[in-house]
Amino acid sequence: MCGIVGILGKKPVALQVLDALKRLEYRGYDSAGVATLEDGHLARRRAEGKLGNLELKLSEAPLSGAIGIGHTRWATHGRPNETNAHPHATDKLAVVHNGIIENFAELKAELQAEGIVFETQTDTEVVAQLVTAKLRDGKSPMEAVATTLPRLRGAFALAFLFEGVSDMLIGARHGPPLAVGWGDGEMYLGSDALALAPFTDEVTYLEDGDWVVLTRTDAVIRDMDGHPVDRVRQRVPTNSFLASKGNHRHFMVKEIYEQPEVVARTIAHYVDFAAGLACPPPLPFAWKDLRRVSITACGTASLAGHVARYWFERLARLPVELDVASEFRYREAPLDPGELAMFISQSGETADTLASLRYAKSQGQRILSVVNVPTSTMARESEAVAPTLAGVEVGVASTKAFTCQLATLLSLAIAAGRERGTLSEAEERRLVAALNGIPELMTEALHLEGEIELLARDLARARDVLYLGRGTAYPIALEGALKLKELSYIHAEGYAAGELKHGPIALIDETMPVIVIAPYDSVFEKTVSNMQEVAARGGRILLVTDARGAREAAMDTMGTIVMPDCDPVVAPILYAVAIQLIAYHTAVFMGKDVDQPRNLAKSVTVE
Repeated sequence: MCGIVGILGKKPVALQVLDALKRLEYRGYDSAGVATLEDGHLARRRAEGKLGNLELKLSEAPLSGAIGIGHTRWATHGRPNETNAHPHATDKLAVVHNGIIENFAELKAELQAEGIVFETQTDTEVVAQLVTAKLRDGKSPMEAVATTLPRLRGAFALAFLFEGVSDMLIGARHGPPLAVGWGDGEMYLGSDALALAPFTDEVTYLEDGDWVVLTRTDAVIRDMDGHPVDRVRQRVPTNSFLASKGNHRHFMVKEIYEQPEVVARTIAHYVDFAAGLACPPPLPFAWKDLRRVSITACGTASLAGHVARYWFERLARLPVELDVASEFRYREAPLDPGELAMFISQSGETADTLASLRYAKSQGQRILSVVNVPTSTMARESEAVAPTLAGVEVGVASTKAFTCQLATLLSLAIAAGRERGTLSEAEERRLVAALNGIPELMTEALHLEGEIELLARDLARARDVLYLGRGTAYPIALEGALKLKELSYIHAEGYAAGELKHGPIALIDETMPVIVIAPYDSVFEKTVSNMQEVAARGGRILLVTDARGAREAAMDTMGTIVMPDCDPVVAPILYAVAIQLIAYHTAVFMGKDVDQPRNLAKSVTVE
């Protein structure tokens, strides 16, 4: 979601703030702004659209202040225009905000009754006006913030800059992440450490409910009750900040091409190559003692969980309940104490998933999180963490994080099967060998890019697209449809192929492309039957299969993508490459912004 940056510097900071905001573009945004103090007085520049528009304004009217805050806004309340862009300001302060103030309407009504006039349509302006009212009553900035925070309901990260106060920023966290950066006579605030990478590699992550007062030499952190607290000051490796397109046109395609390397790195974390056995890090529970696992996630991560359900149930004979976090957190599911709740998130900050984790924890569940950011809130609040070693993922549409999640989950399922006695050592070695071979096969699959690009040009003319798959290919079909929707804005739906006759077949005509994900496996013949039903109604089939599948299907298609042969168990990891390239090239041909699709955010830290 929105990105926050604050800098207490030794020289003008506006361009530094802008540089940091560029590192937060991956979170998604539709307007941006910067505020500084010039000779003690607030000055700001804001712009609708991309950061280039803000950069132009700063070049035409520079800001010279050595203290400042900046923001990339993803609209929740009010249109994405300059008026609603952050920072919001009064004559006393400027504020930037990530999140949603759920009770803003009642607070706004209260303030309007006191004669305060609002200039924007946003929930954030309520915060600015509440704190300003306290300042006018004679409270100090710290007192004004401290008395305002308890009145706010919802999820928020905030950064305040005060008129006439040139050596203080105040930040607060209730839900969305916020990090303090430590410098030499300079201090920083950021929505994540990536934003602060040009300035420091020493950070402190605020815990939920914390607020912090920054000066150029110190950071004093208090908990939600106002008590001073110590939080860990840690060094984040510089290489974790690397985010460059290299020779690629977009971050997304760069990250697609990074998959063989990062998936290999992830597999190496969970596999003993010499022994040919799965060897995940020690966990504080025994797989053999579990009767059930619940897996909860959002978006693409939930589809990784969908694949994992097949793996855990087939390989470990362990029943799995799968939920999307936005539903799970509210349905008050009965959970047996001592069972395992598994949560999947790239950022480790996804609001609904984090809330679900906390609910499961309150019910006495064992907590295992599969996350890509080991310092994230989910990681810190989990009993155990299974890291996905994908590195920084900038493209909003997840690619390498998804395949690393799959590699992690399959490794865990294999280990669970061994411990539960449902896999023999020979079967384990076969599966581990298949998993170890995936990075090389992904490299082979990337050689199909030119062929996929040509097929995507035809696909770009479609209004609607259907994806079909069976078994573990079904969640890959769902992911394919999601990717196409996210990037190209073409309406697409994923279905279990066996459900075709139960409704979706009504959509089939000669204008409808149907993308079939069908590695040759135990259900391949069933999938071919569904393809024949599509062909009989004039549907245009794009088949993604292997060499044997292409031979056995023996039917006319608009195109057949022949993937490398692989064990069906690991096919979801490999076939993810094809559906990513299909969506990517369709969107590029249509001229869409594939790295930052409209209305989407990389890390959804609010409901």
